[in-house]
Amino acid sequence: MLTKFARILPNRRMACHVSVSALLAISALPALAKVADNEAVLAAPDGFEECKLQLQEKAIAAGVSAKTAQEVMTGVKHINRVIELDRRQPEFTTTFADYLNRRVNDDRVSKGRVLIKEHSELLARVTEETGVPAPYLVAFWGLETNFGSYFGKMSVPDSLTTLACDPRRSTFFTEQLIAALRIIDEGAIPVEQMEGSWAGAMGHVQFMPTVFLKHAVDADGDGRRDLWNSLPDAMMSAGKFLQSMNWDGDYRWGREVLLPKNFDYSLADGRRLELSKWGELGITDAFGKPLAQEEITAALIVPAGHRGPAFLAYHNFKVIMGWNRSEFYAIAVGHLADRIAGAGMLQNPPPEDTPALSRDTVLELQAALNERGYDAGKPDGITGPATRSAIRKYQHAEGLIADGFPGQELLDRLGVSI
Repeated sequence: MLTKFARILPNRRMACHVSVSALLAISALPALAKVADNEAVLAAPDGFEECKLQLQEKAIAAGVSAKTAQEVMTGVKHINRVIELDRRQPEFTTTFADYLNRRVNDDRVSKGRVLIKEHSELLARVTEETGVPAPYLVAFWGLETNFGSYFGKMSVPDSLTTLACDPRRSTFFTEQLIAALRIIDEGAIPVEQMEGSWAGAMGHVQFMPTVFLKHAVDADGDGRRDLWNSLPDAMMSAGKFLQSMNWDGDYRWGREVLLPKNFDYSLADGRRLELSKWGELGITDAFGKPLAQEEITAALIVPAGHRGPAFLAYHNFKVIMGWNRSEFYAIAVGHLADRIAGAGMLQNPPPEDTPALSRDTVLELQAALNERGYDAGKPDGITGPATRSAIRKYQHAEGLIADGFPGQELLDRLGVSI
């Protein structure tokens, strides 16, 4: 069973119980305390009450009952902390080593292996109906809420109304608020129990309200879709969501690989090649063995530069990113699932001495590249595709390994301070 999961062979019949021990995702989700009611009221900006009434009218027009809309919106409070979190841009980027090590650790792996046995019957049912193997379901659960130990402490209606009345992303959060009111309206959960993250993600698997409405299911047959108190509902809903994004039950997410010396890292630009082509380029599995001869395509991902691990990502990697658009998150889900299923640690763990770059440092880096004729685009403090392309061209010209990664040697050569 585990052999099938560890290889790139069909794993549709993979069992839901394992006999060995073990994103945005988290060692512990941010411990956001509830904002005191009086603080929320005092912090409410001018026009908030009028905005609440407008949102109430929009909800009723969208099909929410007048009773639910009025009762919920009357009690909604502005939470200034939500606006702070929405505005906050991290001063420093998170290194891949820090991100992965915080999320895929021995404690979480061990707990995941215990839970996959404890809930084997439920997980087998979800796998049978959706094609998503149990280790992935448990991995999502572990990353989203540390296996249900922390759902968030913010009132979802309060958070979403606060964000809907803020001009930055009003349209999106208005849609989420109306969806949350519809969830209350259908009786899924009482308003006083609807708590989640500051941005409105809810329950064991942290669904946003619109995702809840579309993909949440009543798997325990009690007549309610309850992602807070019903693990069957939560796991089946997660499986259904992944299935809706065309999860491929025959193959895994991807795998760690080894790259040959003098490898052309420009190939790690998102392009998808047949496995046979990657093999012809000298790529092997993490143990130096030839890649499987399967007619599938994969993209090469090198999240920590040439000193760190490399991965070939298959179709299911894209599905995971449909849940969370972070490559780091998708790798963490896949690796945690592998570990829960019995696999070991990465053969080439990410280096822990990689510098964490502040936005100011990235701005300085982009400016330095542009000044030298390597187009990094308009400096924005984000290491995106244009910046990585400029880095790669500069590295090539300077005789460095052209992996497009802003490591210490590159920064030193460009005179960029950390």
